[in-house]
Amino acid sequence: MIQAILTDIEGTTSSLSFVKDVLFPYSRRHIADFVRAHAGDAAVRRLLDDARREIGGSPTDDEVIAGLIRWIDQDRKITPLKALQGMIWETGYRQGGFKGHMYEDAARNLKKWHAGGVRLYVFSSGSVQAQKLLFAHTEYGDLTPLFSGYFDTTFGAKREAESYRRIAAAIGLPPARILFLSDIIEELDAARAAGMRTTQLVREGTIDARAPHPQVNTFDAVNPT
Repeated sequence: MIQAILTDIEGTTSSLSFVKDVLFPYSRRHIADFVRAHAGDAAVRRLLDDARREIGGSPTDDEVIAGLIRWIDQDRKITPLKALQGMIWETGYRQGGFKGHMYEDAARNLKKWHAGGVRLYVFSSGSVQAQKLLFAHTEYGDLTPLFSGYFDTTFGAKREAESYRRIAAAIGLPPARILFLSDIIEELDAARAAGMRTTQLVREGTIDARAPHPQVNTFDAVNPT
């Protein structure tokens, strides 16, 4: 029996285009000014130091900014970048520049599962802050009360089984009692290797009955039993 659902965001609860066409360009436009304005803040300085170590050597702040922009263009899943993006997106959400995209079927079923006693969690390469911001600012209202917890790459890479073992331990359930939803086969493979149940979201395209993981087009077809 499934007692918890762990869900990805991009391509699963939310469209890939929202992240690629709205969030990433917004952070790219604003990251240089944000870093220069907040480099003296302790939290931002720690993230810049983490980015500096990732780059290697002794880069200046301007060189770190160039590296951050390069990582955005390359869609790199690097923790300090994701944390800085979350800080930048917070301003965009609060100023009403955009809302967090959410598929209607996802919002509806998340509410239904929560009401039915299923615990809900998120695992995304975006920072926990970015995850909460997206779910707090949807056209269906603030969905954050539905979730019992959020996980990002501080728990490990999304394509490594050990990450899902750590998450199951943090949730406090056997992996077999957790259903992981994602659009990425390699992530689903890792979750299944850790013992979780899996379902692949295929938002566009045809369901393949021979696929290695059960496939659905919408959350309406997910079977959390």
